Amino acid sequence: MNLRTLRAFVEVVRQGGFSQAATVVFATQSTVSKAVKSLEDELGAPLLNRIGHRAELTAAGEVVYRRAQAILSEREDMVAELSELRGLKRGVLRLGLPPIGSDTLFAPLFATFRSRYPGIDIRLVEHGSRRLQQMLVAGEVELAGLLAPLAGDFETQEVRVEPLVALLPGDHPLGKRRKIRFDSLAQIPFIMFEEGFALNPIILDACKHRGFTPTITARSGQIRFIVELVAAGLGVAFLPRSIAELHRHPAVRRVPLDEPQAKWHLMLAWRRDAYLSQAARAWLELTAKAHKVR
Repeated sequence: MNLRTLRAFVEVVRQGGFSQAATVVFATQSTVSKAVKSLEDELGAPLLNRIGHRAELTAAGEVVYRRAQAILSEREDMVAELSELRGLKRGVLRLGLPPIGSDTLFAPLFATFRSRYPGIDIRLVEHGSRRLQQMLVAGEVELAGLLAPLAGDFETQEVRVEPLVALLPGDHPLGKRRKIRFDSLAQIPFIMFEEGFALNPIILDACKHRGFTPTITARSGQIRFIVELVAAGLGVAFLPRSIAELHRHPAVRRVPLDEPQAKWHLMLAWRRDAYLSQAARAWLELTAKAHKVR
């Protein structure tokens, strides 16, 4: 058993198939397939049920997948700790940030961090919260920007807490209200973010609390596109207050939500048992000074 084989298996599960995993690990599909077959032969049990182009975990596969993630994350921690033990002047900060809000909250920090620590290479990835949490558990990133509440054994540092606002077409009668509840929007199609964005379950849970399931008419990972869809009259969308302010549109009204539980609560998270590099600690310190929860 080797780490490359485990990595190939883990990515097949994460990506939902062999061809997708091959792209992530920079190998051919046949190489990934052989790696998984080799692992199954070595362990003496089938790990995946191959259904068409999809692959689903067997009971044995569930065990191996969980253990493999832990092994791979420990390997990343070991490399990071050894690098600092050797006193290397150059280092790496593996950082995962969400597309929503990162431009305003974190982009200004990059220049400051670079000027203070020119030898640190920042390796940034941007994904929805679900994927970032997977990467954090697997040790692929040290720090990730995630939304509360979190399911998992993480340490956290708060960055920003804000209420959500509804974005409505400019001529919609509800756009004249001072505040609005989700049940007032039950008959309007919702424009949501793509699957994997943590803002989605916050909105859907609040709707469920009000006794309805919204009709979703469109999804996108781009804030500007979502705002344009609202302006075109396609439905209602939701953004944190400060981000909505930055994306003003003459044909869109912003109405605060009267929903105390519907908050955008962004935090930086890391695995509780992980070794946290000096670069990561420096980023946390810089972020704490730049942003106070409000």
